[in-house]
Amino acid sequence: MSYPPHPPYPPVPGAVTPLVHPHPIAPPPGYAVLAVTVNRGPYIVPAPTTSKFKIDGQTVSIPGEGTWYMVVAPGQHDVRYTDFMGVPLITTSLAVQPGAAHHLSFRFGGWRNRVHDGHGTDVTRFGLWSNYSILLVTLAIFGLLCCGVFGVLLGSS
Repeated sequence: MSYPPHPPYPPVPGAVTPLVHPHPIAPPPGYAVLAVTVNRGPYIVPAPTTSKFKIDGQTVSIPGEGTWYMVVAPGQHDVRYTDFMGVPLITTSLAVQPGAAHHLSFRFGGWRNRVHDGHGTDVTRFGLWSNYSILLVTLAIFGLLCCGVFGVLLGSS
């Protein structure tokens, strides 16, 4: 006894982790391509290797710095880089049109982390200060508190 063939199930957007390609790809019908460029940053350990790239809360494994291409469903997407604990470093939102290629450039800088679109426009919704900036501010505050406390204690004796 044979069964009639079943129609294929329609794809569910966001249900499958997008595959990352190191070379440009053509968008499948009804989908778009997201081209993500990531720099190393000024850090000793490159930022892309210690951070997680997420689209709509789903982790997409990007191997490191460079330009990477992935197929995404059309519509509004929340795109972000987070640190290893899930704290956002850079976030943006993107409206994806079917059949198009959308470019995002994540730039980890010395002072601020930013994201730019394919035209060079800053589209950062949230950009955390870099680790170096946070360290500099923390050391300055600690130095003022430490020297201020010692100054008051030495001055009162």
